[in-house]
Amino acid sequence: MTEESSALITEEGKNFIHQFIDEDIAEGGRFQGMAVHTRFPPEPNGYLHIGHCKALCIDFGTAEKYGGLCNLRMDDTNPTKEDVEYVEAIQEDIHWLGFDWGDRFFYASDYFEKMYECAEALIRKGLAYVCQLTPEEFKEYRGDVNTPARSPWRDRPAEESLDLFRRMRAGEFPNGAMTLRARIDLSSGNFNMRDPVLYRINHMHHHRQGDKWCIYPMYDFAHPIEDAMEGITHSLCSLEFEDHRPLYDWVVNNCGLPSKPRQIEFARLGINYTVMSKRKLRLLVEEGRVSGWDDPRMPTLCGLRRRGYTPASIRNFCERIGVAKASSTVEFAFLEHCLREDLNETAQRVMAVIRPVKLTVTNYPEGQSEVFSVENNPNRPEDGNRTITFSRELYVEAEDFMEVPAPKYKRLYPGGPECRLKGAYLIRCTGCKKDENGNVVEILAEYDPESRGGNPADGRKVKGATIHWVDAATAVEAECRLYDSLFTDPAPDGADKNFLDCLNPASLESVTGCKVEAGLASAVSPASFQFMRVGYFCLDSRDSRPGHLVFNRSVGLKDSFKK
Repeated sequence: MTEESSALITEEGKNFIHQFIDEDIAEGGRFQGMAVHTRFPPEPNGYLHIGHCKALCIDFGTAEKYGGLCNLRMDDTNPTKEDVEYVEAIQEDIHWLGFDWGDRFFYASDYFEKMYECAEALIRKGLAYVCQLTPEEFKEYRGDVNTPARSPWRDRPAEESLDLFRRMRAGEFPNGAMTLRARIDLSSGNFNMRDPVLYRINHMHHHRQGDKWCIYPMYDFAHPIEDAMEGITHSLCSLEFEDHRPLYDWVVNNCGLPSKPRQIEFARLGINYTVMSKRKLRLLVEEGRVSGWDDPRMPTLCGLRRRGYTPASIRNFCERIGVAKASSTVEFAFLEHCLREDLNETAQRVMAVIRPVKLTVTNYPEGQSEVFSVENNPNRPEDGNRTITFSRELYVEAEDFMEVPAPKYKRLYPGGPECRLKGAYLIRCTGCKKDENGNVVEILAEYDPESRGGNPADGRKVKGATIHWVDAATAVEAECRLYDSLFTDPAPDGADKNFLDCLNPASLESVTGCKVEAGLASAVSPASFQFMRVGYFCLDSRDSRPGHLVFNRSVGLKDSFKK
C-alpha cells in the first residue's frame, strides 16, 4: 500500500466510523434503544467490483461488529441501465463473500410512492417548486463561487407547482421540459444546496415498475428517504457524498420521516493498474475487449472468483487496508499478496507441466511403473497424501533443459549435475534428441535406483535443482491460461488518458497441450491448486469440462509486494 492509504485507526484498533458509532451509542439521543442498522445500496446497472467490496465489507462488517443489522437495497431509481441480471449477480457475489441480509432485501423503487408524497408535501410547505429551465439555461444560471444561482420559477405559487408536478407524473410533458427543485439557498457556497433537482422527467420503462412512472427521484432525494423508512441508523457511504451530507440532512429533517439516520463518509478504494468505473468496465465488455463481466482479468467479483480469488483473501484485503478518510491508491500486488497467503495455507500441491518436453529415463525398465505417496499440503497434515505414478517416460518443463547451459545453470543439461525429480529419484542428463529443425523433442537421462524419494543412499550432496514432472503414461492434457494485468499503465483512469489506450496486449496467454497429474481429471470448480514451481491455479468455472480441462493462473508464486 502507499503511505497515503494508512487508515484512521485508534489505539484500540477501532476505525473512525466505529468511534462515531460508539459516541452515538453513548450519547443516546436519536439512536436511543436502536440497534446499529446499516445498508448496502448498489445500483443494479453492472456487476460488483473490488471497490464495491470494500464498501459492502464496511456496511455488513460494521453491523456484525455491533450485533446489528444490514439491509441489501437495490438503488434502482435510474432505469436507464438497470437489469434483473445485475440484481441476481449482486446477490450471488455478496453471498459468496459470506454476508447475508436475511429477509431485509429491498428496492429503492419500493418507496417511489412515499417519495412522491414527500415531494408534494415539500411543495405545500413552500420548500419545493417546479422549474422550467432548459438544461442549457440551468447550466447558465448555476452561478459561480461569487455569483448566486438563479431561477425565474423559484417564486411560483405552491398550487401551480403542485398542479404541474401532478401533470409531470401523468406524463403530459416530454423529457427535460421540467424538474422539481428544492427551495433551499441559491447563494450557498455548497453547490449541492443551490436548489437541487429532486425529480426529473424520464419516459423510460423501469425493470420493476414497468411504465407506471415517467418521473424519477434523484439519488440525493431518494436515498435519505429510503434510509429513514428502513430505520437505518448509520448510512455509510463513499467520500464523494461528503458535500451532499447537508442535503441528506435537509431531506431527513423536512420530510416528516420516521427516523433520522446519520451519514458517515469514507474514502473509496483505488487500486493501481485497474479501472473501477462501471461505465468503463461495461465498455470493455460491450466492445469485446474482454470475454465478459466475469473475465478473470476484470476487477469484478465474479471475474476475481473465476480467476481463483477466495472470499477469505478478499475480506482479508479489505480489512487490512483499513477505513480511511483520505483518498489513496493501494497496490494491486497487495491484493495478490493476500490471495497468495490464503492459497499457501489451503491449496493442494500438484505437479503440472505448462510447456512439456518428454524425458526418457533410459535405464528404467520398459513397461515398469511404480507409485509414490506425496503430501497434499505441508501446511495442512489433515489433508493427507495422494498417489502419483512414475515410469520410464515423463514430461518436464522445456525451460528445465539447456543443451548448452548458461552460467550457474543447475537444471538439466548433458553431463550436468544430478537433479531431483520431485518426490521420486535422482537423475543425471545424458543427452537429447532433436527434430529436423533442431528443436529438442526428447531429453535423455539415467536415474539412481537407490535414491527413491529423491534421497541418495550414500547421503551425497545433490548440486542440481529439484525438477517437477508428470508421468507420461497417466498425464492428463489441459489448457492453462496465464493472466497478467489488464492495463500497462498504473493509472489508466487518469484524466488525461484514454483508458483503452492503456490495455495490455499480453494480458492473457493461453497455453494448450499442458500436462497435469491424472488426479486433476476429477477436479471440480472452484478448487485451487499450487502447481509446484509454477503458480496457483484454479479450474475455470465456465470453459472447463470433462475431457477439456482449463486452468486459470490465479497468482504466481513470487510475491512482489514490498512489505
